[in-house]
Amino acid sequence: MKQPHILLVEDETHIAQGLIFNLEMEGFLITHAETGAAAMEAFHRQSYDLVVLDLMLPDSHGIDLCRQMRKESSQLPILMLTALGEEQDRIKGLKEGADDYLTKPFNLDEFLLRVHGILRRSAWYQPTFNKEEIYLFNNNRIDLRNLEAVTTHGNICLTELEGRMLRTLFANEGETLTRAELLKSVWGMSADTETRTLDNFIVRLRKYFEADPAKPKHFLTVRGRGYRFIREPEQG
Repeated sequence: MKQPHILLVEDETHIAQGLIFNLEMEGFLITHAETGAAAMEAFHRQSYDLVVLDLMLPDSHGIDLCRQMRKESSQLPILMLTALGEEQDRIKGLKEGADDYLTKPFNLDEFLLRVHGILRRSAWYQPTFNKEEIYLFNNNRIDLRNLEAVTTHGNICLTELEGRMLRTLFANEGETLTRAELLKSVWGMSADTETRTLDNFIVRLRKYFEADPAKPKHFLTVRGRGYRFIREPEQG
């Protein structure tokens, strides 16, 4: 079995050393970069199975790196590390393509669970929703096999997690999926996990596929419960 290769971008030496030690103990191959420039050089030098990306770096901002990496590799999983007070940065990072985030200081066991979960989902990503590999709605054409979409807002390369979210919603068209169900099926998180990741993914899907993201007709919020996908909303 191929040894998963992780690019760790973290400038705080004591944090980086601890993460490298524990990740290597888990059987991962680690490349460490302390600056944005070093991270992009390593990123272009070889391929990775996961990027663990700190937001605050001495020469650049992690969001800019996330945007650039996502532009060049649409399906590469990215786990973002943020400081406690960077709520807007976390939201922006998710909008720019990060798949998940952890807030510093974080529990090591939770970090390792997130890493294993992201890599497991990436390895699992096989077509499971075979009813329609090409999904059409609201002038959108979504190729679930190749993770590509043609929308009224332009062409989009979807991430693996975006594809997994869409598959789950499409396969349960018209049904309300609770936050717990979506967190479990898409991210592999426990039902009681407190995270804004899910909400920001819905915002991202609305931006991609809704005619008016502020007034969604397809990706609906069911207050107090979760979300529902409607392919053909009622007129009126």
